[in-house]
Amino acid sequence: MMESIHKIFKIGNGPSSSHTMGPKKAAEIFKGKNPDADSFRVTLYGSLAATGKGHLTDVAITEALKPQSVEIIWKPEMALSFHPNGMLFESVRGGQIASDWIIFSVGGGDLSNEDTPVVEDENIYKMNTMTEILKWSQKTGKSFWEYVEDTEGKEIWSFLDHVWEIMQKGVERGLEAEGLLPGGLSLQRKASSYYTKGKSYRDSLASRAAIYSYALATSEENACGGVIVTAPTCGSSGVLPGVLYHLKKKHEFRDSKITKALATAALIGNIVKKNASVSGAQVGCQGEVGVACSMAAAAATQLFGGSTAQIEYAAEMGLEHHLGLTCDPVCGLVQVPCIERNAFAAVRALDACSFAMLSDGKHLVGFDKVVQTMKQTGNDLPSLYKETSTGGLAKFI
Repeated sequence: MMESIHKIFKIGNGPSSSHTMGPKKAAEIFKGKNPDADSFRVTLYGSLAATGKGHLTDVAITEALKPQSVEIIWKPEMALSFHPNGMLFESVRGGQIASDWIIFSVGGGDLSNEDTPVVEDENIYKMNTMTEILKWSQKTGKSFWEYVEDTEGKEIWSFLDHVWEIMQKGVERGLEAEGLLPGGLSLQRKASSYYTKGKSYRDSLASRAAIYSYALATSEENACGGVIVTAPTCGSSGVLPGVLYHLKKKHEFRDSKITKALATAALIGNIVKKNASVSGAQVGCQGEVGVACSMAAAAATQLFGGSTAQIEYAAEMGLEHHLGLTCDPVCGLVQVPCIERNAFAAVRALDACSFAMLSDGKHLVGFDKVVQTMKQTGNDLPSLYKETSTGGLAKFI
């Protein structure tokens, strides 16, 4: 069964759901089980070790395990079989290893291993594929957001109200902030200047500049460790807020409409997460920015009155046209090419929405097929293109 949308929209500090949020959560759990430890030792494997310093993995773990001292061991050359983001936690008492725990940060801030699947009591959706949900929709006459409400209960709306509030605050903070992004690449924030320059443009150019600036604003906040919402990850957190903030400002959609669109977006992300992955270390950036684009395209199409078939078509295009996208962060930072990718994916999501709205919703390749293709493509990608900073742009810059 598919998990609650609470697991797609996590609120926390960036810059990475898999490399910051997940390890921090794991450290907190391990410390809770070993309160009397004299110190801790944590070994990071694979992608976590390769790009962990740029993603502040060691900082997140050390902060969570305070006040005890922590030894971090980096093993980027060694990837454990279950998932590329492996961690070995060890507690030390009296100079001896008292306990140990191997756990994996599997994307979106979630943890799992062979003995501990993602928390089962939050797996509540009985239909796990787009094909099943579309058939249900055609039979009942209900839309995607209504499936979320039927499954999660009406209390889901207060949660989504809070998610939307945090998303808006992230955009607004990012539009105000200026200066260098941390990490040593000497990159200036762009959101504020893009927003200001965009006001001098007209029509479609003005809209495009606004979308860029809103997506950049959240992504830059994430890169600085600000509070954002995973959608579905930290590294892709600018796409959905960028699109929805633009639609609120430009087209005056009410917040109540936007929260329903958020429910649909989360359902799209859930389907991908259940049947493939949203982890850049597992399937590349197609699983992060590609899925975010798909979620945003679906949300926008719903807001503009699209049918469930048109919403599915927009979601399919958003993911299809990111197939094969590699995860190759320069210096292991969620900055280049990640931030610009968020801005371009936001615009592409609205293009997918427009294309789908012009159609009758009929098309050859269904969403589920694209999800399967994305998973297979991710499996086929060499590890150097999956958040290890050993290939692609990261190798040549």
